[in-house]
Amino acid sequence: MLKLSGEAFAGKSSDGGVETIDAATVQRIAREVAECHSELGTEIAVVVGGGNIWRGATAEKLGMDRATADHMGMLATVINALALQDALEAAGQPTRVQTAIAMQEIAEPFIRRRAIRHLEKGRVVIFAAGMGNPFFTTDTPAALRAIEIGAGVLIKATHGGVDGVYTADPRLDPTATKLDEVSFSDAIEKELRVMDLTAFTLCKENELPILVIDLGEGNLRRALAGESMGTLIR
Repeated sequence: MLKLSGEAFAGKSSDGGVETIDAATVQRIAREVAECHSELGTEIAVVVGGGNIWRGATAEKLGMDRATADHMGMLATVINALALQDALEAAGQPTRVQTAIAMQEIAEPFIRRRAIRHLEKGRVVIFAAGMGNPFFTTDTPAALRAIEIGAGVLIKATHGGVDGVYTADPRLDPTATKLDEVSFSDAIEKELRVMDLTAFTLCKENELPILVIDLGEGNLRRALAGESMGTLIR
C-alpha cells in the first residue's frame, strides 16, 4: 500500500505560484508505480490525500462546519485519484479507482473482494474519499485499506525532501537525527507526526509495518526491491 499526500501532486507554476496538480509530477509518480508493478511484479494499491486542493481542518478554523469541510476534502482526494488513474493508464498500467462515497459515474464503490481481485488481475487500485467519514485524515484509511486487502507493508511517501522519521523537523532543527527504525509504541508515545495516531494504532494492532520514505525519483522502486532506506516503524 502506497500512501501519497495531496501535496505530492502539487507543483510550482511559471509565475512562482502553486499549481494544485502538476501534470509532470503526477506523470513521474505514475511512471514509477507502473514500472515497479511490471518489472518487480509487486501488487500496488494507493491511497491519495487531497491537501493540495482542500484541507478540512484549515476550513474549520475559518468557521466552516468540520464535517462539511471534511466531506469537501474527500471530494478533493477523488480529483487526485482520477488524475493519477489517467497518468497510470497513459503509462500502460490498468487501474481502478474505488471510492468510499458512491459516485458510480466516475469510480467504483469500495468493495473489498473486488479490490483484491483487481490486484490479482494486475491492476493498480486507487482508494479515494478516505473512509467516507469526517474527522479522519487520509492516513487512517490508508492503514485500514492496507489491512483489509492484506498488504505486506504500508509505504508513506513524504514530499519536501524529508527521507524518514527524525527526532525533530530536519528542515527547522539542524541537530535532528534520522531514525532507521522505530517501534509502534515509541511512535505513539512520542506522538511522531509522520502519520496520525489512529493509523499508528491500527497498524500496531494488526502487525502491519510502515516504511517512511521520500518521494524522490527512484525511491519507491528501491524500497520495493528491498534496499535499506527511510525509517521502518514496526
